[in-house]
Amino acid sequence: MAYDKFTKITSPAVPLPIENVDTDQIIPARFLKAIERKGFGDNLFRDWRYEKDGSPKSDFPLNNNIYSGKILVAGKNFGSGSSREHAAWAIYDYGFRVVVSSFFADIFKGNALNNGLLPVVVTPEFLQKIFTTIEKDVNTTFEVDLEKQIFTISATNDTIDFEINSYKKHCLQNGLDDIDYLVDMKEEIAAFEKDN
Repeated sequence: MAYDKFTKITSPAVPLPIENVDTDQIIPARFLKAIERKGFGDNLFRDWRYEKDGSPKSDFPLNNNIYSGKILVAGKNFGSGSSREHAAWAIYDYGFRVVVSSFFADIFKGNALNNGLLPVVVTPEFLQKIFTTIEKDVNTTFEVDLEKQIFTISATNDTIDFEINSYKKHCLQNGLDDIDYLVDMKEEIAAFEKDN
């Protein structure tokens, strides 16, 4: 199993109300030397999280102890720029399982789905509602139901449907990457080859 199985998550969220966040801001290029998916979370948003001397910037949301959870709520156009898969690795390795935005760059969205991370696209109005809810109460929770494809603001019971490719949904629900999916089907593949 490549990733945690994803069914339903109920969690507070960390707000990142910044638009046009590109993959170099998510994980700077100087940290792309490793080939394993582990350890990238330490450098997630590195240049925004830390001063040049390595001390944390207190005004950055990931450094603020009042925020926690498995859901990252980001501004419009998240994951633009280069196609580095490491951006999804870093977000997942940090502990997030869901990223919410009103728009994702296509390549980032694909990389996220391939790496156990669910990108949830909501309307700009609903995104603002999420930010406002967090601002009112940092401990409020949100529910992400992958089976029903519904995102819910628990405090207000406001919901929105989200889209996901059925194959990627199956993989997330079962904690599979593309290779695991094929291995999982080895008996069916062997039977098909035998019959043809």
